[in-house]
Formats: sequence, C-alpha cells, structure tokens
Amino acid sequence: MADTHSARLGALGIELPEPSAPAANYIPYVVSGKQVFISGQVTIWNGERRFIGRVGDDLSVDEGYQAARLCGLNLIAQAIHAAGGDIDNIKRVIKLGGFVNATADFTDHPKVINGASDLMAEVFGEHGKHARFAVGSVSLPLGIAVEVDGVFELV
Repeated sequence: MADTHSARLGALGIELPEPSAPAANYIPYVVSGKQVFISGQVTIWNGERRFIGRVGDDLSVDEGYQAARLCGLNLIAQAIHAAGGDIDNIKRVIKLGGFVNATADFTDHPKVINGASDLMAEVFGEHGKHARFAVGSVSLPLGIAVEVDGVFELV
C-alpha cells in the first residue's frame, strides 16, 4: 500500500465530502497545539441527510456500519481542512467517540462504530489505530443513526 496518507486515499479510490458547516453554536474543530478536536460528524453527504432512523429497528447493523463510515469520511474531511488542506499534515488518529441511535435492547454498538474505525485504518494505516468509545442513545440530532467525533494529531 502507498507510503503517504494522500497516496493511500487515492489508491483506495475514496471520495470525501465537503466539510459540513456547524448546525448550531459551535465550530467544526479546534486546533490546540498539534491536536485537532473535531466536533461530532453526522450522516450527511454534501448537505444530504442519509441513514435516518434507529439501528435495531429501522436500520440493520450493516447499515449502521455504513452510517459510521460516512461519519468517518466527514471526520477526515474536517481534519484535512484543519491540517491546511493536506492530509499528509495529519500524523495520526488519536481517538474516536461513537454514538448510535439504537433500540433499548440493541447491544452491537461496537460493530456499528467499526465503520468509522475501519475507515481510519484503511486511510491512515498503523497511524489510524486509535482509542475509542461506542455507546447507544435513544435519539440523535436530525433523526440520524450515528454521530462520531474525533481527535487527530498533526505533524
């Protein structure tokens, strides 16, 4: 596989969305030293809401996984913006936090959030391995299925 994050992204043929604007009174990310704290990213692709509903009811685990992957794509888009527009200015993924809009009896939250985690490993290789949490929620903003936030390190 390619040596740089940009080469790996190109080799994988992964398309990234435009970074989303905040939906309320917050900013998309904060850079503090060499760390980038990215606000929760939801299942929006270039302004279009996707994966609406509750995992375990309206959506399957696989659909939840794809929703988390979309959140991961949005995280990467925000991280690149924070890194001056160059993915190679991102050193590593430090931590992801995943929220799953799920039924009360749903227990496969980690399998859903793997959609974002697996994407980070694909794009950043060893530097994509990260700490993480995955929890359930009775609802999420806009009725979306998944929200993921992240912390990245810059070079």
